[in-house]
Amino acid sequence: MRKIYVFDTTLRDGEQSPGVNLNTREKVEIAYQLEKLGIDRMEAGFPAASPGDLAAVNAVARAVKNVTLIGLSRSRESDIDAVREALKGAQDPCIHLFLATSPIHRQHKLRMEKAEVLETAQAAIRYAKKYFSKLEFSLEDAGRTERDFMAEMVAMAIREGANVVNIPDTVGYLNPAEYGAIFKFLKDTVPDIEKVQLSAHCHNDLGMATANTLAAIQNGADQIEGTINGIGERAGNTAIEEVAMALETRSEFFGAKTSLVLSEISRTSRLVSKLTGMVVPGNKAIVGANAFAHESGIHQDGMLKEKTTYEIMTPETIGLKESKLVLGKHSGRHAFRDKLSDLGYELAEDELNVAFAKFKDLADKKKEVSDEDILALLEARLIDTPEIFSLQTIYVTYGNEATPTAKVIIQGQEPQPIVAVAEGNGSVDAIYNAIDQATGEEVTLGDYSIKAVSRGKDAQGEVHVVLSQGGVAAQGRGLSTDILEASARAYLDALNKLLEKRKSFAQHDHASL
Repeated sequence: MRKIYVFDTTLRDGEQSPGVNLNTREKVEIAYQLEKLGIDRMEAGFPAASPGDLAAVNAVARAVKNVTLIGLSRSRESDIDAVREALKGAQDPCIHLFLATSPIHRQHKLRMEKAEVLETAQAAIRYAKKYFSKLEFSLEDAGRTERDFMAEMVAMAIREGANVVNIPDTVGYLNPAEYGAIFKFLKDTVPDIEKVQLSAHCHNDLGMATANTLAAIQNGADQIEGTINGIGERAGNTAIEEVAMALETRSEFFGAKTSLVLSEISRTSRLVSKLTGMVVPGNKAIVGANAFAHESGIHQDGMLKEKTTYEIMTPETIGLKESKLVLGKHSGRHAFRDKLSDLGYELAEDELNVAFAKFKDLADKKKEVSDEDILALLEARLIDTPEIFSLQTIYVTYGNEATPTAKVIIQGQEPQPIVAVAEGNGSVDAIYNAIDQATGEEVTLGDYSIKAVSRGKDAQGEVHVVLSQGGVAAQGRGLSTDILEASARAYLDALNKLLEKRKSFAQHDHASL
């Protein structure tokens, strides 16, 4: 069975999704989980993009140990130097160089002829090889590049010592037959092609990213690149979990597998969704809420008689478990600890105490606490934002013939709490106006979304908001059985992150002076 290497770019290409802005702590948390998933290669970011991204890549490089850690770089010496700085401390560093090769990119973006593109890439690879033993080179927009020029570029990269050559369908333009044929062409025509691994990197603009990636594997690709949940720019990237489960489920057809720990897929998907704020659609393959749900009477009848009539894979494979242990307000620490263990979490004693206290608070509000409720509580502890402002109390008055009014009591940096009252177009608007008044901060609300994290009338609601101020943006999350309280907590969480970012930017600007 041929091994397919997995190159995860959730922390780089995935973070380029509109509205996603991960802080360093969140990047490290995702990196730890990707390591548990068994990712072979992890692209932690684009160090030259900003000082913050360089610092985040460095934090990830120092955190993970059992994965090749990669930094993205344009074919420029300054970018390469930034990757060198960012990957200090990495156990197994690798640089990922790229340069556009298609006619449309050469003409309109680079304003270069073919010869100049070739020379620029060659010089960059030579410079990078002075400092990195592992190097991947990508032909950006390879899918729309002339085949003879593509082969020339790949041959040059091989001669200059690249270890992996990536052939991306950057704009999701190709179909599986076309994309697979490119890999066969390169395998058949480029000298010494066996000296490198060929990599497939697909975007999902026409909904064919997974199909194209599988076609590349059938035609000799050694590595696949993608993101968890398929997040990424525009319509996103290849969803890693889809490729992994396609290879696992149809191994006799593809003759290839990844070495991922498949039972970590569900937890990884939840974590990425939680920290990016990007909700996984219910009908999403593999990890959607309905992926293993059956409502049709005919389907239910078949499932009761023989599960394989309608399930080609089991939920247990990706780490989902059905549990008969029901937790409520009378449950003790032992039952709670057992439930955490069943869900795959082992907490230190102090962490267990905090989680148990939150569980008890929730159990007082809900008749039954579901697995989803507990997972939401556990994942909420990953948020490590300094609390400049915290919510103490909230009151809201609303009537369909009256103006909604909110009163908030906010604890700031002073001993005395701040009390503010404000009106709004709706209850949430009134709450946010009151918070603005209490904190004295003027911010713009860029996004607001609500989702239930469990079932029933007493389900916990999670609110996700994006705030911006002076060109700086931050996202926040709030969790509660009361959606108005969750809204307030999400707003304050984003505001605290925004103020922390503003502080770090100011410190950086001062240091630059």
